[in-house]
Amino acid sequence: MSLHRLASITLGVPDVVTAGAYYEEFGLSKGADGWYSTTDGGRQLRLVRSPARRLVGLSIGADSPDDLYAITRRLSRLGIDARTDGRRLVATEAVTGVEAEVVVEPRPARPAVPATAFNGPGRDERGATRAPGVVREGIVRPRKLGHVVIGSTDQETSRRFFTDGIGLKVSDEIAGVAAFMRCSTDHHNVLVQSAPVNFVHHTSWEVDDVDEVGRGATRMLEGHPERHVWGLGRHTVGSNFFWYLRDPAGNFSEYYSDLDCVVDDALWKPAVWPSGDPKSFLTWGPPMPPSFIEPEDLAALMTGAHASP
Repeated sequence: MSLHRLASITLGVPDVVTAGAYYEEFGLSKGADGWYSTTDGGRQLRLVRSPARRLVGLSIGADSPDDLYAITRRLSRLGIDARTDGRRLVATEAVTGVEAEVVVEPRPARPAVPATAFNGPGRDERGATRAPGVVREGIVRPRKLGHVVIGSTDQETSRRFFTDGIGLKVSDEIAGVAAFMRCSTDHHNVLVQSAPVNFVHHTSWEVDDVDEVGRGATRMLEGHPERHVWGLGRHTVGSNFFWYLRDPAGNFSEYYSDLDCVVDDALWKPAVWPSGDPKSFLTWGPPMPPSFIEPEDLAALMTGAHASP
């Protein structure tokens, strides 16, 4: 795949200061330029003021200028204009208004991390040491931005923009509801779901393992039980462990680990999962709350009754 990562996102929020404090507590590092960084992905989150919470833009890494020219041609066939200078392409998804940027940049080199040893029947790889998850004390630091999920009032049109235009590949689908799309070897980097209003549903941030998912969420909930949305559990589609929290603007933010990797496109077989079956979303964990599908501020987003900062 010539596209190789979801490089960054720009979130619009009513109150940049309170949202920024949340994401620093979440484990991102704020730089002097205002960007928030992960340990492996670098500058991956920018916050800008917006009357309502929304995904303003996203950036995708590509290998060469030839990729940009190919994307420009595909978008043109869809009737979509794109601006490019040979190193950077910008186009707007018409339904959601999300500005998609594709930038020619090197593939990031991720440091090798030894696999965590888990004891099990007939296995004692960990030896005479305690499990790593019970001795860690430092703050949980997300390694990278994994994916972003947006709601679209015309899911099919938004999906075509990212697949037929930008060039993302579909890994799996929830029938008539959502498309899990990738621009890397991760199972999904962008997910577009049907919604009664255009909005950002959640952002997702990779941590080392399920212990880091649990440690991170537990720390975020200390003194702030209202941040809890859903978790701890394991998704069926994508296979990842998850725990969802709510930022001050109402966006969900997810700690995740152990997501499926599509290292060979020829071997991966996309599936269409039934929308009415809870097992399409959850292998184990607490039941999915109704507010996960219909966030509490959905009615306000639909009527434009946005709270002032």
